[in-house]
Amino acid sequence: MGQTGDTAPIAELLDERQHLLNVARWMLGNGRVAEDAVTETYRRWYTLTDKQRTGITDPRIWLTKSTGTICLARLSVPERPLPNPEGKGPDAGTEFDPALTEEISDVLLNALDALSPTERAAFVLNDVFAMPPQTVADIVGRTPHECAELADRARRSLRISRAHPTTPREHDKIVRAVRQACVTTDPAHLVSLLSPHATAFFDGGGKIRALTRPVHGSEQVTRVLLTLLAPRPHTTLHLSSANGRAAIVVRHNDQVAAVISFDIADHHVTHVWAVLNPDKLRSWNRPHLPSGGSDRSDGHGPRDV
Repeated sequence: MGQTGDTAPIAELLDERQHLLNVARWMLGNGRVAEDAVTETYRRWYTLTDKQRTGITDPRIWLTKSTGTICLARLSVPERPLPNPEGKGPDAGTEFDPALTEEISDVLLNALDALSPTERAAFVLNDVFAMPPQTVADIVGRTPHECAELADRARRSLRISRAHPTTPREHDKIVRAVRQACVTTDPAHLVSLLSPHATAFFDGGGKIRALTRPVHGSEQVTRVLLTLLAPRPHTTLHLSSANGRAAIVVRHNDQVAAVISFDIADHHVTHVWAVLNPDKLRSWNRPHLPSGGSDRSDGHGPRDV
């Protein structure tokens, strides 16, 4: 690409930094601490000699390994700072993509705190970022086989299946059926749409009285969903596109009160991700732009399907 030394297109440099921040945030779950880890990564880069840096064929891989190693070391410190009950760190200085993908990720980030440092690292690096097994092993300090076992143990703890997801069309069809079962308060139908091992996560951000622990099992998830979405005046359930897939958007008095997204595999819902935190729903409640403006149909705002 004709790059010289540390010079590269600015878009690549910014993308590289965001990638490192994403890795650090998934591993540490805290914006400020993630920022500190990435700062330390670049500090280590610049302590290398010019000859050492020139000998690194892929700086992004080197930086990612360094970030992962730094994060794993910080995970192993019991008194590491954790997000406060509102889901924010000591400061909210690090900005992340506000798309629904990141909003749902916040729910999973909280669940990851139950894992051991090595389980969390192996799961995040393997399942979230799909890093090569040897790269994961280099960061975690175990063999590739041991890392695979750690990631599998983490999946079992989080009750996450590796089954192949359904097609977008099938996904949307099942979400429509879930919405209909909720609208008509049909527990039998809703149970039939859920995997027996379905798990639901609820993110109220400490600003609305929502469940703080995951709910496991099709019958329990059904009971919670039907309670949460019980018919009330001025409350409606819509189907909207969230990152290209159907999600249930709950509106109360014309304001979005919740966005509920679903993971579906083998024709059944495996995971329910309910975002009720009003801070994370701001993009869904922004006034419509005037004619000619963007309709925000890229996952940052509602779009009926």
